[in-house]
Order: sequence, then structure tokens, then C-alpha cells
Amino acid sequence: MLFSLTHLIPLAISILYQDGLHIRFLLSFFFTFIVGLTIWVPVYKASAELRTRDGFLITALFWLVLGLFGSIPFLMDTQLNLSVADAVFESVSGLTTTGATVITGLDELPKSILYYRQQLQWLGGIGIIVIAIAILPMLGIGGMQLYRAETPGPVKDAKMTPRITETAKWLFIIYSLLTAACALAYWLAGMSAFDAICHSFSTLAIGGFSTHDASMGYFDSPTIYLIAIFFMFIAGINFALHFVVWRKALFTQYFKDSETKFYSGMMLLSVLLITGAGYAYGLDEHLDMFWVHGIFQVVSMATTTGFSTTNFSVWPTFLPILLITLSLVGGCAGSTGGGMKVIRVMLIFKQWIRELRHLIHPNAVIPLKLTNKTVPAPVLSAVWSFFAIYMLVFFVMVMLLLATGLDFLTSFSASLAMLNNLGPGLGSVAAHYGDVSEHAKWVMCLAMLLGRLEIFTLLVLFTPAFWRK
Repeated sequence: MLFSLTHLIPLAISILYQDGLHIRFLLSFFFTFIVGLTIWVPVYKASAELRTRDGFLITALFWLVLGLFGSIPFLMDTQLNLSVADAVFESVSGLTTTGATVITGLDELPKSILYYRQQLQWLGGIGIIVIAIAILPMLGIGGMQLYRAETPGPVKDAKMTPRITETAKWLFIIYSLLTAACALAYWLAGMSAFDAICHSFSTLAIGGFSTHDASMGYFDSPTIYLIAIFFMFIAGINFALHFVVWRKALFTQYFKDSETKFYSGMMLLSVLLITGAGYAYGLDEHLDMFWVHGIFQVVSMATTTGFSTTNFSVWPTFLPILLITLSLVGGCAGSTGGGMKVIRVMLIFKQWIRELRHLIHPNAVIPLKLTNKTVPAPVLSAVWSFFAIYMLVFFVMVMLLLATGLDFLTSFSASLAMLNNLGPGLGSVAAHYGDVSEHAKWVMCLAMLLGRLEIFTLLVLFTPAFWRK
């Protein structure tokens, strides 16, 4: 029912711009609200403690159900003329902040539909943050419980504020303030008010949807690119850490967090590698201020945002493959980013180092530490389990897409893009996903949901043990 209320904003925009879609948004609002009301009324007086399995189910249904109902405005728009698979794909892509699209001709679309796409990503972004910080640590998903040991401030005690509702409230405030600051910066840099608001939504959500086919390249402004780089980088940091910094007014907290330091170092190394290789390939001869484009694409891909300033898919093969592979790491845990999350990759890296030291000193006891705290063995085991299942699911997705008739480059890049919630791919999906078969789109929807739900959260629902009393 709360989700249905969000349909009223694009409805108002439709009336303001007189694009004729207000009736469709009104109908989608009523349908979604009535279905929600019908489900809620029989049980609104029920009161019981939520169990762990309830947490898994709620988390999975959040994106699955809202993804389906979010597709209604796309289905009802005769100008878009989308099939059910296309509409669900666009909606799930928005709510999971993937940013892959089946729609072309964005520059000519009604403002209300353009806004609605961006709003889906913004809502998905805050949903990701709240669930990742308030719920996933309690479920112990693939090492996410490490928050309690690693993240400074309130999260390490598993209670940012006494209740999850209070936690959600403060996260929403921080998320909204950063979005407003991003929109203001875009507007001052030359965007229209509408574009500034829309792109601030997808920037903070690390989504990648745009109101133009050329994405950020439409604006052709280094100033706008630099603003986007800054806010994409900020959105890739744990929002619990933003809360601590805001509450204590101490920016030094960022430099004390080991995950943030690893994230920054990885980003810097990637920028040096990509821009250096770009200059070696002579790309600076074709792009003015290539270093800005290089930094932008690295931050956009590494944080799994998916914005672009130029068609990087035509760069020498090494560069686009490396850029898309960067999305495997993604943002920090508790951010709106996708991928495996920096904290898991950091733990795996530290484990590699420890094993090398064990080869030199086989009898030594070498604890694995983060911020001077020993990482418990069960957490490390969960991280390795997550890594194994992540790679297995990636392989399965590639094979499934190959079975639909797509070529290897398209299947490989699309699987990475969907599972890491990145968006842009290579091959036949470099520009958009509208030309792939409906079977491939359903497979990609599953991949987007698996990536956003940390894989285990969705897969556990298919185990018989989950449904036993």
C-alpha cells in the first residue's frame, strides 16, 4: 500500500506536463493499493515475533512483489508498447538498481515515465540500505554479520538505534540529504531541474538509469562528470559509516574504517590502470580530457552504477572487459552498490596473504584481523561459501544465456552485469537489452534478483528445510 502511494508523484508530473498518462498512473495506484489492502485487512491485528525464516521471506518478497507491481505503469503505456517480460525486466532493473533497460528513445518519452523509472531506482536504493544494515547481519548472509565486528559505531552492536524503524528513519534522512545535495550540484552545473532530480536519484541509488539515451554523455560537461564521480564514490561507502560521521561530525572516521580504505585504494589502482592503458592505446586523441572519462568509467563500473560518458564498448577489448569485471567487487557492504561487496573481497585477499605466510612459517598461528579484531572462523567460512556460490551462479547464468542463442561475449558480460547489478554489457547488449529474447530477459531478471538478494537469501527459499515447521 505504501508503494502504491509513490505512483501519485509521477501522476502529478503527468498532469503538470500534460502528457496524457495520468489516468494510467491513477489506475496502477488504485490496483496496487487495493491488492495491498486486501492482503493486509484480514491480519492487521496479528502480532508476533518475526523469526529468521520470516526475515528471509520478507527480504526476498520485497523486490520480487514490488518488482512485479512496479511493472504495471510500463505495461499500461501504449507508447512504450512493452511485453510483460519487457515491463517486468524494466521494473526489476529499476528496483534492484541494476540500470539495464529495454527502452530506447528516452529523449522523446513523457516526463512522467522518465521520472517513474528514476524513482524506482531511488526507492530500491533506500530499500537496499535498510535491509543490508538492519536485516542481513541478523540473517548471517555470507559474512554480512561481520558488520558487528568491523563497522565502527552503532552497527557493530547490531543496534544503530534501539529499533529497526529508528534505524530506517535515520538512514532515510541521510540518503535524502545526500540526494538533495547531488541534485543541487547537478542543477548548479547546468542540468535542468528535472534532469538534476532524476539523475541524483540514480546516482545515490547507484542505479544508472538516465533520462537520455546517451546517459551522462548527453551533457558533455566535465563539471557534471566530476560531480557524478564524487557522489557515486560516496554512495559506494557503507551508509552506517556516513551515519557515524554525520553524528560525530568527524570525517576522520572514514580513514579509520578498513573497508573504506580498501575500497579507496582499489578505486585509485583501477583508475591508474585504466587511464594509463587508455593513454597507451591513444584514446586521448579521440576524447578531450580523457582522464575525466577514464576516472568516470572506473568509478561508475566499480561502484556498479552503470552511467557512461562515451561508448566504452568500442575501446580496445582489454578496457571494457576490465571495466565490467571491476563490478565483481562492487561497493562497500551497507551501500547501494552491487557486486560481492568490498568487505568480502578484502577478507579473501587477507586470507590469500595469510596462506602465503603459512607456506613460509607452517607452524605459526596467524590470526586474520580487521581493525585489530580477529575475524571469527564461521564468518570467514561464510565468506568463502558466498564466493563459491557466486562463481557457480555466474557460470550457470552464462550457460543459460548461451542456451537462449546469445553469443559468448554477450552472455558473459550480461551475466556479470545482471548478477552484479551493473547494467551495461558488451556485444549485443552494449546499448540496451531490448533486442534479446524474452527467455533471456527472464533469466536476467532472476540474475538481478539473485545479485541484489545476496544469492543465499533467495536460494534458501528453495530448500525443503526452510518450509519445515
